Amino acid sequence: MTAKNLKAKVARRIQRKRRIRKHISGTASQPRVSIFRSNRYLSVQAIDDTANNTVAAISSKVLGLKANQEDAAKLGEAFAATLKGAGIEAIYFDRNGYQYHGVVAAFAEALRANEIKF
Repeated sequence: MTAKNLKAKVARRIQRKRRIRKHISGTASQPRVSIFRSNRYLSVQAIDDTANNTVAAISSKVLGLKANQEDAAKLGEAFAATLKGAGIEAIYFDRNGYQYHGVVAAFAEALRANEIKF
């Protein structure tokens, strides 16, 4: 992939991200869960947009996991436990401009399997 194509790909993802963020905003009782994926790791955080603070965060790097579907499901289970510990049962899922496919979908399905509603 050339540098020009890579820049265009990133620009399209950022455009999708901004379009999504126009419509969702988190609160203290129902935060926005934003996922970031790189080639190696996944990072997830629950954000209260009204108070501009992070309610909970977790990274696959800290847990020693990689950015594949099996480890995304494990990360989803761990994050669901973190959310339940903070007293959160419902969220808004922000896919951050990524396609709802692969590791993003595996993470979301793991949250649903652990009774987090969105």
